[in-house]
Amino acid sequence: MPEENASAPLLEKVYHADCPGCKVDRWKATNEGIPFRELFYVWLVTLCTALPISSLFPFLYFMVRDLNIAKREEDIGFYAGYIGSSFMFGRALTSFLWGILADKYGRKPVIVFGVSSVVIFNTLFGLSTNFWMAVSTRFLLGSLNGLLGPIKAYAVEVSPKKHQASALSLVATSWGIGLIIGPAIGGYLAQPADKFPNLFPKESIFGRFPYFLPCLCISLIAVGVLVACIWLPETLHTHKETRDHISYDPLGASEDGSAFKVKDEQTERKKYPSEENLFKNWPLMSSIIVYSIFSFHDMAYTEIFSLWAESDRKYGGLSFSTNDVGQVLAISGFSLLVFQLFLYPPLERLFGPVSSSRIAGVLAIPLLSTYPLFSMLSGAGLFVVVNFASLLKNILDIIINIGMVILQNNSVEQHQRGAANGMSMTLMSIFKSVAPASGGALFSWAQKRQTASFLPGDQVVFFALNVVKLLGVLLTFRPFLTLRNEPPST
Repeated sequence: MPEENASAPLLEKVYHADCPGCKVDRWKATNEGIPFRELFYVWLVTLCTALPISSLFPFLYFMVRDLNIAKREEDIGFYAGYIGSSFMFGRALTSFLWGILADKYGRKPVIVFGVSSVVIFNTLFGLSTNFWMAVSTRFLLGSLNGLLGPIKAYAVEVSPKKHQASALSLVATSWGIGLIIGPAIGGYLAQPADKFPNLFPKESIFGRFPYFLPCLCISLIAVGVLVACIWLPETLHTHKETRDHISYDPLGASEDGSAFKVKDEQTERKKYPSEENLFKNWPLMSSIIVYSIFSFHDMAYTEIFSLWAESDRKYGGLSFSTNDVGQVLAISGFSLLVFQLFLYPPLERLFGPVSSSRIAGVLAIPLLSTYPLFSMLSGAGLFVVVNFASLLKNILDIIINIGMVILQNNSVEQHQRGAANGMSMTLMSIFKSVAPASGGALFSWAQKRQTASFLPGDQVVFFALNVVKLLGVLLTFRPFLTLRNEPPST
């Protein structure tokens, strides 16, 4: 009864004066509002992480051409895939390590080191003079950039429980915007000596290195984020009693709001005995696998979209310039921001992360099926249709990504969250490292079969993307995907 709950003694959590994690928990115990300042830092760091990942895609086609590695025009997509994959391959090798380091030494040191790597190696990529320099600088950028896993854990830990979904939505929003604005920067600022000869003469460094300017701009943004990290509070607990004492979530109130719930972490572990071993935590592992499959699709789509849009119409493309692709992606990025801030939270509350992901996955399949038809359009009609399709496709993808991230962070306790996100990043990066190479090879092969009787040209490319998306949707159902409060199927 409410009266009994109100009169029950409350167990107070012990706060340690020298523990940065306790300082954050004490703030959350007395403030139920949104931590705007901390989430602003989260937004900046996530944006800094996302910008260099796909900023190269609008100019990658032309960069490979200028590096003179491809002997035929149809082979450009093949070599572009290797440059696109090198970042994710590097990240796949080190993401789990960065998660462990974040759990041991704190989120902030890993975040600061990752931002510093963006400043250095993204700049060097823009100065690449040959194919192997481009591949190696992208590989080092990926392997030393362990930001995304720790920043997801940080977003959850810095937010009161009722705002954690919004915090993860903010991470996904900033990530999605970065993956859209990054290509917009790459598209508008690549080859400046050709586009703005009065500002950037052919003899200048930007004329000799036509893809340096967009990389330099992103590196300068990273410098600003690095300065902002000075005020980033640490959230990791540093005292030994963190995992042993009985504690309560100050915002885990009962439905009538009359009393706080008390949670014994050791009792929780008895309910979920496999949580200590992350590999045996099936709610976590199943959500990571589904997330990785959708990530493979998203990365392959990102690479293929730019290659397809910029390829000649005789190969089924749209003959877009880097400016055209950048403009399409910039419009999609702004729309993502509006959607995430105002529409996603009520959508998640209405359908939940799993159902909303399924709906988005199902809707994306017929949308992608229409892409090969766009080459039949021209002028303003083509511009409107491509922008609407890109906008809708990115919104559907971000709904799925946020849902999977929520499931992953709800599957573990705080002391394992960094490692869990690192594990997620590792598997996701493996899938994403394969995606650009696979997508580039598939795109190159498709351009050579324009007269095939079955799925000619680019039709086979978008058909393959739909097969991957369908597989991801099917795996969101039981018995594969299991939530934490559900027993695994036997």
